[in-house]
Amino acid sequence: MITRRLDEARQAYKNRDVLASMAAHDPTKIGNEVWHKTGQGKYIGSAIYGASDGIITTFAVVAGVAGAGLSAAVVLILGLANLIGDGLSMAIGDFLSGRAERKYQKSEEERELWEIENHPEGEREEVRQIYKNKGLEGETLENLVAAITSNKSLWIHTMMTEELGIYIDEDSSPLKSAVVTFISFVVAGFMPLLAYVLSSHVPIFAANQFLAAVMITGITLFTVGAARVFVTGEKWYLGGLEMLVVGGISASAAYLIGFLLKGIAGAA
Repeated sequence: MITRRLDEARQAYKNRDVLASMAAHDPTKIGNEVWHKTGQGKYIGSAIYGASDGIITTFAVVAGVAGAGLSAAVVLILGLANLIGDGLSMAIGDFLSGRAERKYQKSEEERELWEIENHPEGEREEVRQIYKNKGLEGETLENLVAAITSNKSLWIHTMMTEELGIYIDEDSSPLKSAVVTFISFVVAGFMPLLAYVLSSHVPIFAANQFLAAVMITGITLFTVGAARVFVTGEKWYLGGLEMLVVGGISASAAYLIGFLLKGIAGAA
């Protein structure tokens, strides 16, 4: 659950600001505010990782073709084919894996419900053992078990999270995640091709197509890497530099392979 108070608490921890953390946990404010789920951050991970995969794989193709000394037309053909093909493959894989995971989670939830309804004592004992293993005992343990098992929804949720390690996000959508992945993959992955597309209209790009592609890709890589701060919480410039280095290594390897196989391309 992402809330304004939770965002404040995270920022306070990031800054190691004790007073701000106390303010974020002020019980008088927490009790009087409307806490709600927000969807704005739900698919950030899909967007960022889709974008990073898109730009790295597409630029690897561009670098490989450039290393082989092939024409701009070949760069565009292979680059666009890779962009759409890999983007669809990644999005479909994201959708299928998300749907399969959701089906598995639902089947486990139904099983837990059936067991609670048909063998409540056994399930009650499982709750007791879960929290006993966490160090609770005596009256405290029994009161907690009684409280959890008095509410069927809480009971099922406890078994899912504590016994199986499963948390079901009812508001997430495998289809939306797949769409976000595809769009971010295509948009970011198109950046390495931008210099080649604009070369007929921008003279400086026409004279330095690969160099322009490198510069555009470098800026995009750093931007995408820096944006990972929304997911990982790391320092934005470290994320940007890491993505830049990873993309550079991938592109260098592709360029080298293209360069070494230039003779084969020429013979073909």
